[in-house]
Amino acid sequence: MQEYQIKRGYTKQLAESMIQGLRDQFGTEPGASPEGHYTIAYGALLRLEVWSGAEGKTLIVDTEANKDVDDETIIDTNRRFRNYLQQVTGYTAKERAKKAQQALKGKE
Repeated sequence: MQEYQIKRGYTKQLAESMIQGLRDQFGTEPGASPEGHYTIAYGALLRLEVWSGAEGKTLIVDTEANKDVDDETIIDTNRRFRNYLQQVTGYTAKERAKKAQQALKGKE
């Protein structure tokens, strides 16, 4: 399970962008739970589950990988997943890595 910061301005539509991002990046309609969790299965992911974190200011992602797929499927799935995170959080992969490092330093 991973938690991602949401860029200012992206938090207001987080619930809608979580769902729309899954549709845009993975081309599938997510299943919804009563707790506000949205789940899909795609390519190298047996399960990709997303929901909003504390006060709607973070995105929480839980995944389960399928290790029995070819390299091309893994690359495609990873690219779509990174694009999804950028669409929903507003941060690039490099910016997300920097935020994660800052969060770790703050916990030490």
